[in-house]
Amino acid sequence: MRILFAAPAWAPSRAFGGPVVAAGELVRRLVARGHAVDVLTTTIVDLHHRPAARSSAAVVDGATVHYLGTPLRYRWMGITPTLPIALARLRRPDVVHVFGFRDPVTTATALWCRVARVPYVFEPLGMFRPRLRKVALKRALDSTLYRGVARGAAAVVVASERERDDVVACGVPADKVHVRGNGFPEPDGQRPGSDPVGVRPRLGIPAEAPLVLYVGRVAAGKGIDHLLAAVRELPEVHLVIAGPDDRHGVATDGERVHRLPLTDEPPRQLYPQADVFVLASEGESFGMVAAEAAAAGTPVIVSDRCGIAGFFEDGEALVVPYERTAIVDAIRRVLSDAALRERLAQGGPAAARRLSWDSVAAAQERIYKDVAARKASTDAS
Repeated sequence: MRILFAAPAWAPSRAFGGPVVAAGELVRRLVARGHAVDVLTTTIVDLHHRPAARSSAAVVDGATVHYLGTPLRYRWMGITPTLPIALARLRRPDVVHVFGFRDPVTTATALWCRVARVPYVFEPLGMFRPRLRKVALKRALDSTLYRGVARGAAAVVVASERERDDVVACGVPADKVHVRGNGFPEPDGQRPGSDPVGVRPRLGIPAEAPLVLYVGRVAAGKGIDHLLAAVRELPEVHLVIAGPDDRHGVATDGERVHRLPLTDEPPRQLYPQADVFVLASEGESFGMVAAEAAAAGTPVIVSDRCGIAGFFEDGEALVVPYERTAIVDAIRRVLSDAALRERLAQGGPAAARRLSWDSVAAAQERIYKDVAARKASTDAS
């Protein structure tokens, strides 16, 4: 099949969380299965640097990625004047995958699909239910400007049952929604010695000090305040926060709290150096960083409001209520119980072996084929 992805950001960007990583993993395997994949995206890399105003193209993970010149943007939403030209020049795809919501690239591409009668799959990446900031404005725009994106999609793909519930609650017919999930990285058995420097000497953390790790955007709703509370309550514990600041005004200052910039790639060398990884978010459609940590053999704690929580089986991660006392107690329990840490360290890679990206790509391929077949049947009749 010829598949077109449209997304507001793409590799090498790592500033917008797990969706970019998930997209790359999915595309790589679709290409390996013999599909031709094009990507239309912006030149935005992060929130701190001006995006390139000139367009370019590159082969990334086997797909041809068209980085459209982005002279204007608002945060992660880039305005790409050449998008209509790019859509006209590309060979007509069999199916389009709209990867994101409430941005010019995905909104305009979905509109083009409806006009050109090209079937498309819509993946809202956990953004469908308005939350956090400017909720009233988002609701108003969702009922007008963005209304056609979900309505016109042949299928809506979500990463978890939690996200499915959100999408259906917002009015999308349940029979249109597919819970595809996301995959885990392949376990590689990497241990702390893989990092030639080591995060502890780099940050001045004593070798024997318990190390709690958070990876991801520094943003409201990520539960970072609960992690800071754990550091205050648990003597000698050090917290490493690795990720870009999303400019939500979230405080990360505190004794024994350390900040690290996030590289372009998943920080595979960092995970095994932590005693426990914690994703205490109040809402995640999935939570790719928890999958990365689990695959690396790092004990994982996640809140029950993370979509990935439903994919872990007993002993593969510690799933706790989204509540400060529960999160702090879970951290205390893992750090003080060597047997539990070892059980979780073995359980994470077991989850990764069970939940591979190959199975996710196969599920996505079935959705594409079903969408294309229904379009062909409609045209024939």
